Amino acid sequence: MKTPVYLDNSATTPLDPRVLEAMLPWLTEHFGNAASSTHAYGHTAARAVEAAREDVARLVNADRRDIVWTSGATESNNLAIKGAALAAQARGNHLITVQTEHKAVLDTMQWLEQQGFTVTYLAPQKNGLLDLEAFRAALRPDTTLASVMLVNNEIGVIQDIAAIGAICRERGVLFHVDAAQATGKVAIDLAQLPVDLMSLTAHKTYGPKGIGALYVRRAPQVRIECQMHGGGHERGLRSGTLATHQIVGMGTAFRIAGELMATEVPQLRELRDRFWNAIRDVPGVLLNGDLEQRIANNLNISLDIPNCDSLVTTLTDIAVSSTSACSTGGVSHVLQALGSDAATAGNSIRITVGRFNTAEEIDWAAAYLRQKIDDCRAGRLRAA
Repeated sequence: MKTPVYLDNSATTPLDPRVLEAMLPWLTEHFGNAASSTHAYGHTAARAVEAAREDVARLVNADRRDIVWTSGATESNNLAIKGAALAAQARGNHLITVQTEHKAVLDTMQWLEQQGFTVTYLAPQKNGLLDLEAFRAALRPDTTLASVMLVNNEIGVIQDIAAIGAICRERGVLFHVDAAQATGKVAIDLAQLPVDLMSLTAHKTYGPKGIGALYVRRAPQVRIECQMHGGGHERGLRSGTLATHQIVGMGTAFRIAGELMATEVPQLRELRDRFWNAIRDVPGVLLNGDLEQRIANNLNISLDIPNCDSLVTTLTDIAVSSTSACSTGGVSHVLQALGSDAATAGNSIRITVGRFNTAEEIDWAAAYLRQKIDDCRAGRLRAA
Protein backbone atom coordinates (compact mmCIF):
# COMPACT_ATOMS: atom_id res chain seq x y z
CA MET A 1 0.00 0.00 0.00
CA LYS A 2 1.25 3.45 -0.88
CA THR A 3 1.93 5.63 2.14
CA PRO A 4 1.27 8.09 3.52
CA VAL A 5 -2.43 7.40 3.12
CA TYR A 6 -4.07 10.70 2.22
CA LEU A 7 -6.81 11.59 4.73
CA ASP A 8 -6.68 15.39 4.59
CA ASN A 9 -9.31 16.11 1.97
CA SER A 10 -10.60 19.18 3.80
CA ALA A 11 -7.21 20.83 3.24
CA THR A 12 -7.33 20.05 -0.47
CA THR A 13 -8.54 17.26 -2.68
CA PRO A 14 -6.51 15.55 -5.40
CA LEU A 15 -7.29 16.73 -8.90
CA ASP A 16 -9.76 14.38 -10.55
CA PRO A 17 -8.12 12.99 -13.74
CA ARG A 18 -11.22 13.95 -15.72
CA VAL A 19 -10.74 17.56 -14.61
CA LEU A 20 -7.11 17.54 -15.70
CA GLU A 21 -8.09 16.13 -19.09
CA ALA A 22 -10.66 18.90 -19.56
CA MET A 23 -8.15 21.62 -18.59
CA LEU A 24 -5.20 20.67 -20.78
CA PRO A 25 -6.46 21.95 -24.16
CA TRP A 26 -7.00 25.40 -22.62
CA LEU A 27 -3.32 25.59 -21.74
CA THR A 28 -2.12 24.81 -25.25
CA GLU A 29 -4.50 24.86 -28.22
CA HIS A 30 -7.20 27.20 -26.84
CA PHE A 31 -5.00 29.83 -25.21
CA GLY A 32 -6.99 32.94 -26.13
CA ASN A 33 -8.00 35.68 -23.71
CA ALA A 34 -11.73 35.48 -22.98
CA ALA A 35 -11.90 39.29 -23.04
CA SER A 36 -10.58 39.43 -26.64
CA SER A 37 -13.77 40.11 -28.58
CA THR A 38 -12.29 40.63 -32.06
CA HIS A 39 -11.17 37.11 -33.02
CA ALA A 40 -12.00 33.44 -32.73
CA TYR A 41 -9.43 32.66 -30.03
CA GLY A 42 -11.13 35.06 -27.65
CA HIS A 43 -14.61 33.91 -28.63
CA THR A 44 -13.71 30.28 -27.99
CA ALA A 45 -12.31 31.08 -24.55
CA ALA A 46 -15.34 33.22 -23.69
CA ARG A 47 -17.72 30.39 -24.56
CA ALA A 48 -15.76 28.00 -22.34
CA VAL A 49 -15.88 30.49 -19.45
CA GLU A 50 -19.65 30.83 -19.76
CA ALA A 51 -20.17 27.07 -20.03
CA ALA A 52 -18.16 26.60 -16.82
CA ARG A 53 -20.12 29.40 -15.15
CA GLU A 54 -23.27 27.45 -15.97
CA ASP A 55 -21.79 24.25 -14.49
CA VAL A 56 -20.89 26.02 -11.24
CA ALA A 57 -24.28 27.69 -11.04
CA ARG A 58 -26.09 24.39 -11.64
CA LEU A 59 -24.48 22.69 -8.63
CA VAL A 60 -25.84 25.39 -6.29
CA ASN A 61 -29.04 26.02 -8.32
CA ALA A 62 -28.25 29.64 -9.10
CA ASP A 63 -28.53 31.81 -12.18
CA ARG A 64 -25.18 31.69 -14.00
CA ARG A 65 -25.22 35.51 -14.17
CA ASP A 66 -24.92 35.57 -10.38
CA ILE A 67 -21.52 33.78 -10.46
CA VAL A 68 -18.39 35.96 -10.31
CA TRP A 69 -14.98 34.33 -10.84
CA THR A 70 -12.29 34.83 -8.19
CA SER A 71 -8.98 33.21 -7.27
CA GLY A 72 -10.55 31.09 -4.54
CA ALA A 73 -12.69 31.16 -1.40
CA THR A 74 -10.33 33.48 0.48
CA GLU A 75 -10.72 36.16 -2.18
CA SER A 76 -14.45 35.48 -2.39
CA ASN A 77 -14.79 35.96 1.37
CA ASN A 78 -12.83 39.20 1.21
CA LEU A 79 -14.83 40.52 -1.73
CA ALA A 80 -18.17 39.59 -0.16
CA ILE A 81 -17.52 40.87 3.35
CA LYS A 82 -15.48 43.98 2.62
CA GLY A 83 -17.55 44.75 -0.46
CA ALA A 84 -20.92 44.47 1.27
CA ALA A 85 -19.82 46.22 4.47
CA LEU A 86 -18.31 49.17 2.62
CA ALA A 87 -21.26 49.49 0.24
CA ALA A 88 -23.73 49.65 3.16
CA GLN A 89 -21.60 51.77 5.48
CA ALA A 90 -23.95 54.76 5.29
CA ARG A 91 -26.74 52.58 6.71
CA GLY A 92 -24.76 50.97 9.53
CA ASN A 93 -21.40 49.58 10.56
CA HIS A 94 -22.26 46.53 12.67
CA LEU A 95 -21.35 43.04 11.42
CA ILE A 96 -21.92 39.57 12.87
CA THR A 97 -19.98 36.34 12.49
CA VAL A 98 -19.09 33.23 14.48
CA GLN A 99 -15.92 32.49 16.44
CA THR A 100 -15.43 29.23 14.53
CA GLU A 101 -15.32 30.77 11.05
CA HIS A 102 -12.40 30.30 8.68
CA LYS A 103 -9.54 32.74 9.15
CA ALA A 104 -10.38 34.26 5.76
CA VAL A 105 -13.57 35.53 7.38
CA LEU A 106 -12.22 36.31 10.85
CA ASP A 107 -9.17 38.20 9.59
CA THR A 108 -11.34 40.16 7.15
CA MET A 109 -13.69 41.11 9.98
CA GLN A 110 -10.74 42.21 12.10
CA TRP A 111 -9.49 44.42 9.25
CA LEU A 112 -12.91 46.04 9.04
CA GLU A 113 -12.79 46.71 12.78
CA GLN A 114 -9.62 48.71 12.12
CA GLN A 115 -11.63 50.74 9.60
CA GLY A 116 -14.22 51.69 12.21
CA PHE A 117 -16.71 48.82 11.96
CA THR A 118 -18.05 46.95 14.99
CA VAL A 119 -18.12 43.15 14.85
CA THR A 120 -19.94 40.69 17.10
CA TYR A 121 -18.22 37.28 17.24
CA LEU A 122 -20.81 34.75 18.44
CA ALA A 123 -19.73 31.69 20.42
CA PRO A 124 -21.10 28.36 19.12
CA GLN A 125 -22.77 25.77 21.25
CA LYS A 126 -20.69 22.87 22.54
CA ASN A 127 -21.58 20.82 19.45
CA GLY A 128 -20.30 23.56 17.14
CA LEU A 129 -23.73 24.71 15.97
CA LEU A 130 -24.94 28.29 16.25
CA ASP A 131 -27.67 29.14 18.77
CA LEU A 132 -30.36 30.75 16.61
CA GLU A 133 -31.79 32.80 19.45
CA ALA A 134 -28.33 34.12 20.33
CA PHE A 135 -27.93 35.10 16.70
CA ARG A 136 -31.29 36.85 16.64
CA ALA A 137 -30.46 38.70 19.87
CA ALA A 138 -27.15 39.93 18.43
CA LEU A 139 -28.83 41.77 15.54
CA ARG A 140 -29.01 45.54 15.92
CA PRO A 141 -30.64 48.34 13.94
CA ASP A 142 -27.24 49.16 12.44
CA THR A 143 -26.38 45.54 11.50
CA THR A 144 -25.79 45.33 7.76
CA LEU A 145 -24.12 41.93 7.23
CA ALA A 146 -23.85 38.51 8.85
CA SER A 147 -21.36 35.84 7.75
CA VAL A 148 -21.82 32.19 8.77
CA MET A 149 -20.14 29.26 7.06
CA LEU A 150 -22.25 26.38 5.78
CA VAL A 151 -19.78 23.62 6.74
CA ASN A 152 -17.03 24.15 9.28
CA ASN A 153 -13.63 23.38 7.81
CA GLU A 154 -12.28 21.72 10.98
CA ILE A 155 -15.15 19.88 12.65
CA GLY A 156 -17.44 19.50 9.62
CA VAL A 157 -20.67 20.61 11.31
CA ILE A 158 -23.45 21.92 9.06
CA GLN A 159 -25.08 25.16 10.15
CA ASP A 160 -28.81 25.78 9.64
CA ILE A 161 -28.29 28.29 6.85
CA ALA A 162 -31.97 28.38 5.92
CA ALA A 163 -33.02 29.42 9.44
CA ILE A 164 -30.18 31.93 9.86
CA GLY A 165 -30.90 33.45 6.48
CA ALA A 166 -34.60 33.75 7.28
CA ILE A 167 -33.76 35.74 10.42
CA CYS A 168 -31.53 38.01 8.33
CA ARG A 169 -34.30 38.58 5.79
CA GLU A 170 -36.71 39.54 8.57
CA ARG A 171 -34.31 42.24 9.70
CA GLY A 172 -33.04 43.43 6.32
CA VAL A 173 -29.51 42.14 6.95
CA LEU A 174 -27.36 40.81 4.11
CA PHE A 175 -26.28 37.19 4.59
CA HIS A 176 -22.93 35.81 3.41
CA VAL A 177 -22.12 32.10 3.50
CA ASP A 178 -18.69 30.50 3.09
CA ALA A 179 -19.53 27.22 1.33
CA ALA A 180 -15.99 26.16 0.41
CA GLN A 181 -16.28 22.85 2.29
CA ALA A 182 -19.86 22.12 1.27
CA THR A 183 -19.92 21.70 -2.51
CA GLY A 184 -20.40 18.12 -3.59
CA LYS A 185 -21.21 17.06 -0.02
CA VAL A 186 -24.29 19.11 0.89
CA ALA A 187 -27.23 19.94 -1.37
CA ILE A 188 -27.32 23.72 -2.00
CA ASP A 189 -30.34 25.42 -3.56
CA LEU A 190 -29.77 29.15 -3.88
CA ALA A 191 -33.10 29.54 -5.62
CA GLN A 192 -34.69 28.71 -2.26
CA LEU A 193 -32.11 29.58 0.41
CA PRO A 194 -32.24 33.14 1.81
CA VAL A 195 -28.57 33.78 0.98
CA ASP A 196 -27.21 36.94 -0.63
CA LEU A 197 -23.53 36.07 -1.08
CA MET A 198 -21.84 32.66 -1.18
CA SER A 199 -18.13 31.83 -1.47
CA LEU A 200 -17.06 28.79 -3.51
CA THR A 201 -13.74 27.20 -4.43
CA ALA A 202 -12.59 24.43 -6.76
CA HIS A 203 -9.81 22.67 -4.88
CA LYS A 204 -12.05 21.27 -2.13
CA THR A 205 -14.13 19.53 -4.83
CA TYR A 206 -11.41 17.74 -6.87
CA GLY A 207 -10.72 20.81 -9.00
CA PRO A 208 -7.60 22.98 -9.42
CA LYS A 209 -6.19 25.37 -6.87
CA GLY A 210 -6.26 29.09 -7.56
CA ILE A 211 -9.82 29.40 -8.84
CA GLY A 212 -13.07 30.11 -7.04
CA ALA A 213 -16.29 32.02 -7.38
CA LEU A 214 -18.60 34.32 -5.48
CA TYR A 215 -22.36 34.11 -5.83
CA VAL A 216 -23.75 37.66 -5.77
CA ARG A 217 -27.53 37.77 -5.85
CA ARG A 218 -28.95 40.01 -8.56
CA ALA A 219 -32.69 39.88 -7.85
CA PRO A 220 -33.06 41.91 -5.76
CA GLN A 221 -29.57 43.21 -6.40
CA VAL A 222 -26.90 42.96 -3.72
CA ARG A 223 -24.53 45.91 -3.89
CA ILE A 224 -20.87 45.34 -3.08
CA GLU A 225 -17.80 47.45 -3.69
CA CYS A 226 -15.15 45.81 -5.85
CA GLN A 227 -11.78 45.13 -4.25
CA MET A 228 -9.79 44.49 -7.44
CA HIS A 229 -9.69 47.37 -9.92
CA GLY A 230 -8.57 47.48 -13.52
CA GLY A 231 -10.64 46.59 -16.56
CA GLY A 232 -14.13 46.13 -15.19
CA HIS A 233 -14.32 42.37 -15.70
CA GLU A 234 -16.99 40.21 -14.04
CA ARG A 235 -19.76 42.83 -13.85
CA GLY A 236 -17.19 45.31 -12.60
CA LEU A 237 -16.82 43.34 -9.38
CA ARG A 238 -13.52 41.58 -10.01
CA SER A 239 -11.05 42.83 -12.61
CA GLY A 240 -8.33 40.66 -14.08
CA THR A 241 -7.67 38.37 -17.03
CA LEU A 242 -9.66 35.18 -16.56
CA ALA A 243 -7.70 31.94 -16.17
CA THR A 244 -9.68 29.93 -18.70
CA HIS A 245 -7.99 26.59 -17.96
CA GLN A 246 -8.71 26.88 -14.23
CA ILE A 247 -12.26 28.05 -14.84
CA VAL A 248 -12.86 25.07 -17.13
CA GLY A 249 -11.40 22.88 -14.38
CA MET A 250 -13.75 24.29 -11.74
CA GLY A 251 -16.75 23.91 -14.02
CA THR A 252 -15.83 20.30 -14.78
CA ALA A 253 -15.21 19.51 -11.11
CA PHE A 254 -18.58 20.95 -10.10
CA ARG A 255 -20.37 19.15 -12.92
CA ILE A 256 -18.84 15.83 -11.83
CA ALA A 257 -19.71 16.57 -8.20
CA GLY A 258 -23.33 17.09 -9.15
CA GLU A 259 -23.41 13.84 -11.09
CA LEU A 260 -21.83 11.82 -8.26
CA MET A 261 -23.35 13.33 -5.10
CA ALA A 262 -26.20 10.86 -4.74
CA THR A 263 -23.82 7.88 -4.63
CA GLU A 264 -20.60 9.51 -3.41
CA VAL A 265 -21.90 11.04 -0.18
CA PRO A 266 -23.14 7.68 1.21
CA GLN A 267 -19.82 6.10 0.23
CA LEU A 268 -17.87 8.82 2.05
CA ARG A 269 -20.07 8.41 5.13
CA GLU A 270 -19.49 4.67 5.09
CA LEU A 271 -15.70 5.14 4.99
CA ARG A 272 -15.80 7.84 7.70
CA ASP A 273 -17.95 5.68 9.98
CA ARG A 274 -15.70 2.69 9.27
CA PHE A 275 -12.73 4.68 10.60
CA TRP A 276 -14.67 6.02 13.60
CA ASN A 277 -15.99 2.59 14.57
CA ALA A 278 -12.43 1.24 14.48
CA ILE A 279 -11.12 3.78 17.01
CA ARG A 280 -14.10 5.01 19.03
CA ASP A 281 -13.55 2.46 21.82
CA VAL A 282 -9.99 3.69 22.48
CA PRO A 283 -9.90 5.29 25.95
CA GLY A 284 -9.25 9.03 25.75
CA VAL A 285 -10.50 9.50 22.17
CA LEU A 286 -13.04 12.34 22.12
CA LEU A 287 -15.22 13.36 19.18
CA ASN A 288 -15.35 17.09 18.40
CA GLY A 289 -18.58 18.54 17.00
CA ASP A 290 -22.02 17.13 16.37
CA LEU A 291 -21.89 13.69 14.72
CA GLU A 292 -25.29 13.85 13.02
CA GLN A 293 -25.38 17.47 11.76
CA ARG A 294 -22.07 16.94 9.98
CA ILE A 295 -20.75 16.35 6.46
CA ALA A 296 -20.21 12.73 5.53
CA ASN A 297 -16.41 12.69 5.22
CA ASN A 298 -15.27 14.56 8.34
CA LEU A 299 -13.99 13.14 11.62
CA ASN A 300 -12.32 15.38 14.20
CA ILE A 301 -11.03 13.89 17.45
CA SER A 302 -9.07 15.05 20.46
CA LEU A 303 -6.85 12.79 22.51
CA ASP A 304 -6.94 12.92 26.31
CA ILE A 305 -4.14 10.42 26.68
CA PRO A 306 -0.95 10.56 28.79
CA ASN A 307 2.28 11.14 26.83
CA CYS A 308 0.32 12.10 23.68
CA ASP A 309 0.88 15.84 23.62
CA SER A 310 2.23 15.80 20.06
CA LEU A 311 0.91 12.62 18.49
CA VAL A 312 0.05 14.27 15.18
CA THR A 313 3.74 15.01 14.53
CA THR A 314 4.54 11.29 14.65
CA LEU A 315 1.88 10.14 12.17
CA THR A 316 4.23 9.97 9.21
CA ASP A 317 2.33 7.22 7.37
CA ILE A 318 -1.05 8.95 7.25
CA ALA A 319 -1.70 12.47 5.99
CA VAL A 320 -3.99 14.15 8.52
CA SER A 321 -4.00 17.59 10.12
CA SER A 322 -4.30 19.10 13.56
CA THR A 323 -6.00 22.32 12.46
CA SER A 324 -7.03 24.16 9.31
CA ALA A 325 -4.41 24.12 6.55
CA CYS A 326 -5.09 27.83 6.10
CA SER A 327 -3.92 28.68 9.61
CA THR A 328 -0.28 29.54 10.12
CA GLY A 329 0.20 27.35 13.17
CA GLY A 330 -0.89 27.36 16.79
CA VAL A 331 -3.83 25.77 18.55
CA SER A 332 -7.19 25.38 16.83
CA HIS A 333 -9.36 28.43 17.48
CA VAL A 334 -12.38 26.33 16.49
CA LEU A 335 -11.90 23.78 19.26
CA GLN A 336 -11.12 26.48 21.79
CA ALA A 337 -14.38 28.19 20.86
CA LEU A 338 -16.14 24.88 21.61
CA GLY A 339 -14.68 24.98 25.11
CA SER A 340 -11.60 22.79 24.73
CA ASP A 341 -8.57 23.85 26.72
CA ALA A 342 -5.35 24.62 24.86
CA ALA A 343 -3.85 21.21 25.60
CA THR A 344 -6.86 19.28 24.30
CA ALA A 345 -7.33 21.56 21.31
CA GLY A 346 -3.65 21.26 20.50
CA ASN A 347 -3.81 17.48 20.52
CA SER A 348 -6.58 17.11 17.96
CA ILE A 349 -6.65 15.27 14.64
CA ARG A 350 -8.85 16.04 11.64
CA ILE A 351 -9.42 13.02 9.40
CA THR A 352 -11.25 13.65 6.14
CA VAL A 353 -11.81 10.89 3.63
CA GLY A 354 -12.23 11.50 -0.07
CA ARG A 355 -13.32 10.20 -3.46
CA PHE A 356 -10.22 8.11 -4.04
CA ASN A 357 -9.85 6.48 -0.61
CA THR A 358 -10.52 2.74 -0.28
CA ALA A 359 -11.83 0.58 2.54
CA GLU A 360 -8.42 -1.11 2.68
CA GLU A 361 -6.74 2.26 3.30
CA ILE A 362 -9.25 3.15 6.01
CA ASP A 363 -8.73 -0.13 7.86
CA TRP A 364 -4.96 0.18 7.65
CA ALA A 365 -4.95 3.83 8.77
CA ALA A 366 -7.24 3.17 11.72
CA ALA A 367 -5.07 0.28 12.90
CA TYR A 368 -1.98 2.47 12.45
CA LEU A 369 -3.52 5.24 14.58
CA ARG A 370 -4.52 2.78 17.30
CA GLN A 371 -0.96 1.47 17.42
CA LYS A 372 0.44 5.00 17.69
CA ILE A 373 -1.93 5.77 20.56
CA ASP A 374 -0.82 2.59 22.34
CA ASP A 375 2.79 3.65 21.82
CA CYS A 376 1.98 7.05 23.30
CA ARG A 377 0.34 5.57 26.34
CA ALA A 378 3.33 3.32 26.89
CA GLY A 379 5.77 6.20 26.46
CA ARG A 380 7.36 4.62 23.39
CA LEU A 381 6.62 7.47 20.97
CA ARG A 382 8.79 10.44 20.15
CA ALA A 383 7.82 13.43 18.02
CA ALA A 384 9.25 13.44 14.52
